[in-house]
Amino acid sequence: MAHASSSATFISRNSFVEYIDSYISKFGIKPRYCRSVKAGWYVEKERKWRVDARNTLTQEKEVYMAQFLVVATGENGKGFITELPGLDGFEGKIVHSSEYKSEKDYENKEGLAVGCGNSGMEIISYDLSNFGAHTSIVIRNPFHVLNKEMVYIGMLLSKYVPMTDTDAVVTFLGKLWYGDLTRHGIRRPAKGPFHLKVACGKSPVIDIDTVKKIQSGDIMVLPGIVRIDGNNVVFENRVIKQFDGIIFAIGYKSTANY
Repeated sequence: MAHASSSATFISRNSFVEYIDSYISKFGIKPRYCRSVKAGWYVEKERKWRVDARNTLTQEKEVYMAQFLVVATGENGKGFITELPGLDGFEGKIVHSSEYKSEKDYENKEGLAVGCGNSGMEIISYDLSNFGAHTSIVIRNPFHVLNKEMVYIGMLLSKYVPMTDTDAVVTFLGKLWYGDLTRHGIRRPAKGPFHLKVACGKSPVIDIDTVKKIQSGDIMVLPGIVRIDGNNVVFENRVIKQFDGIIFAIGYKSTANY
């Protein structure tokens, strides 16, 4: 179902919700909310799938039978937290980005985001900094920083020109807009953003002013972690800094087999 011709290029959250509601209405979809699937298997005799679920509001058991079963919960669903020397003895709060709910827990505290993807850069670091936390972020790997307009231009170009040309244009725009970010701890990869997306599934960071906060010093960029001693974190550049909480934004493990 197409979006309305009057829709903005970058639609708002409310507009997207309205689109989903219209989609549900048009195709007669009846979502069952607040359900937790406990098990599912194919019943040979019935030649149907059986799914046992639980209503999380009433705690009642529900059984569904269907000819087709689509599992659309995502391949990678378990938050990954890397093993670090001394992490077990960290005295502060440790969470994965999937469990991050509110910046209120970190107000006026020292927060460390581990990971330089969109979750680490935008959702966590930017959010923490905006709401009074003293924020640092661990950045080890090179990545592209673009804004949504640059990505949009690249998507349009990719319909008409080779990927190498698209990458050249988008990378140039990124350099022109953000300048040299190496002195702030951000390095660009040798390959272009669209090539990396196709070849490795690695998306560029879509900047919503996090870079400005890094450039101004509101968000401190730190290299890899060497070890953790209590609340003290030792980094590869020999900096030792104390934190109240560490939020890991380094991806997920596959849960498809479950």
